[in-house]
Amino acid sequence: MANPVLNTKTFSQKADELEPGWADRSIPPAPDEVSPWPPPGSAAVDAMTIRGVTSATGVLLTLLVASAVVGWLSVSVTHDALGNASVDLPGGLFIGLIVALGLALVTFWKPTLARITAPLYALSEVFVVGAISHVYEADYQGIVLQAVGLTVAVFAIMLVLFATGRIVVTDKLRTGIIAATGAVMITYVLSIVVNLFGGDIPFIHDSGTFGILFSLAVVGIAASNLLLDFDFCQRAVAAKAPRQMEWFAAFGLMITLVWLYLELLRLLAKLNRR
Repeated sequence: MANPVLNTKTFSQKADELEPGWADRSIPPAPDEVSPWPPPGSAAVDAMTIRGVTSATGVLLTLLVASAVVGWLSVSVTHDALGNASVDLPGGLFIGLIVALGLALVTFWKPTLARITAPLYALSEVFVVGAISHVYEADYQGIVLQAVGLTVAVFAIMLVLFATGRIVVTDKLRTGIIAATGAVMITYVLSIVVNLFGGDIPFIHDSGTFGILFSLAVVGIAASNLLLDFDFCQRAVAAKAPRQMEWFAAFGLMITLVWLYLELLRLLAKLNRR
């Protein structure tokens, strides 16, 4: 259960919808896979490029910041005489979540629409993220700036490690990251189910040692997913995937970055509560 967008099987299926027969060439293998790379000359004329993915990702991140600011301003925070914060969330928060989920599903099933749906997803989802960020900031001043800075730093570090070959995404590493991501997702789903029955899984929200170690582990897993995203984009470009998939790939990268930011925000909040 790594990034549901940027995985070989899904991406190949969606790319084949755009250019019939592309999936037969497939995405180039990971370093320890034995299947051959697509032969020279088999590329699509209008092919996906790293520059195109970078450009699309930049547009989505710009929209992400703009939407986050609006979400932030939609939250009303007041303080009592003792300095305790009281937060009033916007009424459209839940609607924003539903719209974001719907747009994510549309983008996943109809990648040809990603140029339209991915920006709309960024606007709706990050409106919610901006509101959540303001709630954290109300309790811990400066935490949002710290989380943003750490997200940028982690992204840059992982990109450098990947680009310089310090970390090579092998099939074994990929399997390990996918398994770890799946474990985190299952844990979060179980937490939601337990909460519905009035219970709690303490180490997820606890600010004690185990709670902090759990958050550190999840941050590490989220950061590792960036490696999978970088590797997949590189291999898809090498396989000359259709250009329309640039926005689909950028959408997947944005999902990982938002997840990483939220996990860093949670970790910093735990550290502040100690």
